[in-house]
Amino acid sequence: MAYLSLYRKYRSQTFSDLIGQDHVVRTLQNAIQTERVSHSYLFTGPRGTGKTSTARLLAKALCCEIGPTAEPDDTCDNCRSITLGNAVDVIEMDAASESGVEEIREQIVEAVTYQPMICRYKIFIIDEVHDLSPKAFDALLKTIEEPPAHIIFILATTEYNKVPPTIRSRCQKFEFHRASMQDLIQRLTYVAEMEGVQAEPAAIAAIARMADGGYRDGLTLLEQAIVTSNGTITLQQVYDQLGLVSEEIVDQLVLAIKEGDIPAIMDLLANVARLGRDPRAILESMMYRMADLTRASYQVSIEAGFEATREAALFETASRIGRDTILRLRGELADAHKTIRDISLPRLWLESELVRLALPPTVVARPSHEPEAHRAKHASTVHEPAAKPKAAVLPPAEAPVAEKPKPATPEVAAPTPEAPVVEAPKTASEPPADPWIKTVEELTGISRVLGMKLDGCVITSSENHLLIEFGPSSYDWVNARPKAQEEILKSVKRNFGPQTEVEYAVKKREAGLEESSAVELPAEGTMLEQLARQVFGADPNNQEKQKSQEPGSPEPEPPSEY
Repeated sequence: MAYLSLYRKYRSQTFSDLIGQDHVVRTLQNAIQTERVSHSYLFTGPRGTGKTSTARLLAKALCCEIGPTAEPDDTCDNCRSITLGNAVDVIEMDAASESGVEEIREQIVEAVTYQPMICRYKIFIIDEVHDLSPKAFDALLKTIEEPPAHIIFILATTEYNKVPPTIRSRCQKFEFHRASMQDLIQRLTYVAEMEGVQAEPAAIAAIARMADGGYRDGLTLLEQAIVTSNGTITLQQVYDQLGLVSEEIVDQLVLAIKEGDIPAIMDLLANVARLGRDPRAILESMMYRMADLTRASYQVSIEAGFEATREAALFETASRIGRDTILRLRGELADAHKTIRDISLPRLWLESELVRLALPPTVVARPSHEPEAHRAKHASTVHEPAAKPKAAVLPPAEAPVAEKPKPATPEVAAPTPEAPVVEAPKTASEPPADPWIKTVEELTGISRVLGMKLDGCVITSSENHLLIEFGPSSYDWVNARPKAQEEILKSVKRNFGPQTEVEYAVKKREAGLEESSAVELPAEGTMLEQLARQVFGADPNNQEKQKSQEPGSPEPEPPSEY
């Protein structure tokens, strides 16, 4: 017999074997016992959660020789043929490969008129039904709405939103949940025991985590680990198989970032790179670890699969790093994971990002590109008399204060010397820092991406009102994130006043750009000749007429013919 994959070999064959979907099993069994079986069902949920297996179990329960029954015996000819996939009255279709309207008409619309040959019902199981074409859905619509009494439809999909509402409204919907860590670990441990394979509990837990709630994914990873291992499946073998970084190295990286130990960060990344780990896998390993550290820092129950020593090490690391640092790094790593997909040199970029995170917040609060010009630009935008504080910094007691405006206009020095004496204490009482600069620095410390969006925008400040003009892309980014708008409003109220309201707008085009587009069409040829006549008032035709009418002037020569 040919080798059978683990996810096919250990597929659930009875309702009692179905793990993690108790709400679906209970509802279907109650419908069978009360004889309230619907003519169409729609199973939706993530991949590998048992949608197709449940559809086959429902077909067994309805077509079993002792049924309809809530617990099929799985020994009769009908149940065995459904298990083997050769039951003539249970038709399985893959909508991804048979999505056209002709396939639907041939296999369903025309076949529903015939009675079942062996089983009690003729059951159609359509997997990935969202891949059907619009015309195929239209052809299926009337049949699903009013099928014959012997027809039952079971539709399965991973993308419920792509199924037309006209189909959804005619089906009973069942949502399949992702498997919990505990259920996955129990199932993987059971399969490993049945296969006679020894596995470390930490290795099983790592496989269950990477399965992301999918039973099929977990069994596939376990099967690969069995093939690559020499006897017992160890945690290090699983890390090598999945390309992940061990928890010890991740903890060392996080602690080095916390302590600002840049040489240690670079050495650790170099060692990980020599192991062949992808930079994206490094970020994923760090994000998983930060999730565990967050739960530990808030005293939330740890997921199943943690041994006592690993759990103690987790709580110790969380206490050393600190809750604030954990939350800050978790947000920064999430932003980095989104950005690294578009980076051409991901290893060097990741090294620079982790070094940046290790620096104090005051160092990285302001981006390094042209800070002085940026500050001057915002200062002139927020406060119109931005140059006045520089001239008024001189002490008020000095007499030759009038010499400062001397190069501009001599009339300024004529007024009494009381004017600069009055301005000096006013400017001395003003805070030297620009409130907008402080706002940008605060928000950059919270989110570097938000600080980059605010960098280069134009602001206009008035009484209790602040207008922030972004570029088109930055405006869309901020407008789609209510959390970012909330942080901007909080910082603005702290620096500009508690009554200040914020308004967002798209930055207008520069006037110079508009004028340049109008000047780039020079006049030449006939157009230049006409413009010259209009400017200088010269008309060659009129001048020739005047010369011909003067006495003694020669007669004009007739035009030559070519």
